[in-house]
Amino acid sequence: MFKNTFLIHVFFLLAVLSSCKAQNNPQTKNIIVAANRTELYLPLLQAKKVGIVANQTSVIFKNTGYTHLIDSLLQRNISIQKVFSPEHGFRGTADAAEKVNNSVDVTTQLPIVSLYGKHKKPTTEDLKGIDLMIFDIQDVGVRFYTYISTLHYVMEACAENQIPLLVLDRPNPNGHYVDGPMLNPKYSSFVGKHPVPLVYGMTIGEYATMINGEKWLANQIQCDLTLIPLSNYNHNSSYHLPIRPSPNLPNDKAINLYPSLGFFEGTPINAGRGTTYQFQRYGSSSFPKTNFYYTPKPNYGSKYPKDDAKICYGVNLTNTQKLSKVSMDWLVDAYHKYPDKTAFFGKTFTIHAGDTILEYQLKNGFTAKEIEQSWQSKTQIFKKLRKKYLVY
Repeated sequence: MFKNTFLIHVFFLLAVLSSCKAQNNPQTKNIIVAANRTELYLPLLQAKKVGIVANQTSVIFKNTGYTHLIDSLLQRNISIQKVFSPEHGFRGTADAAEKVNNSVDVTTQLPIVSLYGKHKKPTTEDLKGIDLMIFDIQDVGVRFYTYISTLHYVMEACAENQIPLLVLDRPNPNGHYVDGPMLNPKYSSFVGKHPVPLVYGMTIGEYATMINGEKWLANQIQCDLTLIPLSNYNHNSSYHLPIRPSPNLPNDKAINLYPSLGFFEGTPINAGRGTTYQFQRYGSSSFPKTNFYYTPKPNYGSKYPKDDAKICYGVNLTNTQKLSKVSMDWLVDAYHKYPDKTAFFGKTFTIHAGDTILEYQLKNGFTAKEIEQSWQSKTQIFKKLRKKYLVY
């Protein structure tokens, strides 16, 4: 079954083509995630010892509610050996950057291997006894969201250990546009591994085929990759995430604003962590007083928010229209308002931005419009590359 190392199997492409009638409707309501298309992948799992990269979003949807993929496969007598979890853990409850240890799932008694912290890549020992790996995680289509870095390392480990990888695709809620600064490979890190724009406009399955096709894995090796595609989906489809993909992306508004506000992660500015409006506001106790203010306090997903228990003055973005670009308005505004310019750029600002260019532009008075214009030529080049790997 697993003959081709980087092209999608023909019958899966046919499955995509069979749903093309929905392509003209940008508001498709009947998107079928790959996990639900059991007829396409269950035959590949028979008599196999399976490992699964999963978290709380790895579900099969029912008419009402959903069932976790692992529970469903176990009910079908699929031999699951081990679970691998990304940042935030298998249940998706850990803070950003919080250490997650290996454990055992209480419900299934399966061993869980954490792929975060110092152990980002499965070892040969981790993969011992596994015939096939499955990757099924909901992504949000932003370069510094670390699930695609986990995908990279899983693909690399599978390639090195000659284990086929099955990717179950899910929609990209930010898949309707491509924009943002390009990553300079010199600043490759776990919060940005590949030379892509901040918002790359691809599903996680399409992105996997690009990693393979562009030979971005170590030593240019390629993974034996099979993509199970979505049905009734295209890149203009609206998609509401029924399960938050991580603790601080609670709703569609936060997910849409995340690419533009995520730069604040590398600054002293609070982007709503410690409130119930994460990535829907920003502020600082050092900003000038305004009519809008809030007080961050430790809560679910943020044990140590910036400006903890301090009044933050700032900007409320809950009524912002849906974005189809990366906006620099708020980062420029925050830089101007923050009094200590030398303390504005934290240790991770460059790796979030993907280069030192953005810091230079802010320090030298570039307007938001000038900054946004500066990356357009590289974005256009990337769009040509991206086109080779689009399935939808």
